Amino acid sequence: MRDVWNTSQINAWDRDHTWHPFTQMQSWCANDQLVLVEGDGALVRDSEGNEYIDGNSSIWTNIHGHRHPTITSAIKRQLDLVAHVSFLGTSNAPAAELAARLCGLFPPGTLTRAFFSDDGSTAVEAAIKMAVQFWQQTGHPKRVKFVAFDHAYHGDTAGAASLGGIGTFTSRFAGHHFPVIRISSPAELDTIPEFQNREIAGVIIEPLIQGAAGMRVWPKGLLHELRAKCDEGGTLLLLDEVLTGFGRTGTLFACEQENVIPDFLCLAKGLTGGFLPLAATLTTDRIFSAFLGGFDEQKTFYYGHSYTANPLGCAAALANLDVFRDDNVLDHLQPKIARFREVLVDLKRNPHVWEVRQCGFIAGIEIRKADGTPFAWQDRTGGRICEAARRQGLLTRPVLDTIVLMPPLCTSSEQLEAAVNAISTALAEILG
Repeated sequence: MRDVWNTSQINAWDRDHTWHPFTQMQSWCANDQLVLVEGDGALVRDSEGNEYIDGNSSIWTNIHGHRHPTITSAIKRQLDLVAHVSFLGTSNAPAAELAARLCGLFPPGTLTRAFFSDDGSTAVEAAIKMAVQFWQQTGHPKRVKFVAFDHAYHGDTAGAASLGGIGTFTSRFAGHHFPVIRISSPAELDTIPEFQNREIAGVIIEPLIQGAAGMRVWPKGLLHELRAKCDEGGTLLLLDEVLTGFGRTGTLFACEQENVIPDFLCLAKGLTGGFLPLAATLTTDRIFSAFLGGFDEQKTFYYGHSYTANPLGCAAALANLDVFRDDNVLDHLQPKIARFREVLVDLKRNPHVWEVRQCGFIAGIEIRKADGTPFAWQDRTGGRICEAARRQGLLTRPVLDTIVLMPPLCTSSEQLEAAVNAISTALAEILG
């Protein structure tokens, strides 16, 4: 196909002027890179006309596929009205409706308020700041510490990064963090003096599965146990559903599977179907009411962003909810999850596949040496396998040596099979 995009020029601009996230730019700038220019359903295309299955949903964001007509049309309609207005001092129709519809997805009287921000990190940032200020304003100023789980990832802004348990992302900035205690199971809360003394502001977890830890699935019942422990200790439960929300685990929200309602629910990524940046932190009337008072009482939550509740993002999010409702997405997803499980079985036979972890429409394929010992991280084994899979028409990224396969929910059975075959071929190419 003729290169109408001038890939060489785009790569030159990229090498000379951009700085990519989570990327060693020395090696990046030494090579030409893939330039994506178009998407359609579960597929994306590059500037030279090559087509790929979007195996990680464009970094875990895309839900219903690229260029979905319902979401695309909603954004265009909103553009014809207004692209952005301030949520500081004014409201807008899409934001108000979205808040009502999000809260309406939960039992009446539970999660009743939505605070909008920009992305997953800021959704978590808002929640932890709300938690600390809530305790200050309800007579418990010593409740300033948080409990988080080993290997957790909750974002990269300063507060959210405090909660993370992966040193690569956090250790350089440890001196600037919120005070955090790490655990590996809810039972460990009983051994924490601050928990017993009611000095914990909140406990945070990624429900059902930890993403950046390598798609590690929690034991069934752990979330329900954690809710009970938080109630017992009188502390707040924060759920980070930035990854797991909007159908990824097979239900609209992961917490539904254990009938758990948190005190804070953090949403982003799939909130707009993966079309535009938007995040929401849902919370209860109990939390919200602690921030009410006269201006001079200084109970206001002084936090926000310029694009908070931007109308374009909210319009996209409303359309995302429409697609779930009108297309019966969750009902149609169940047989796909079963088929996903079936096609992943073939990978388990490979001697280099240590474990395949699946939660709904999310899979992590951990690669090790044939004797079960891990590869040296410096070898970039997972990265090289993903590069080989790209040559087979699959785009995805690893978490170290765990290959992530998390395609859009619209992905067909044939595309699932093609994605798994691409990984299988890449394993053979790289590891023999």
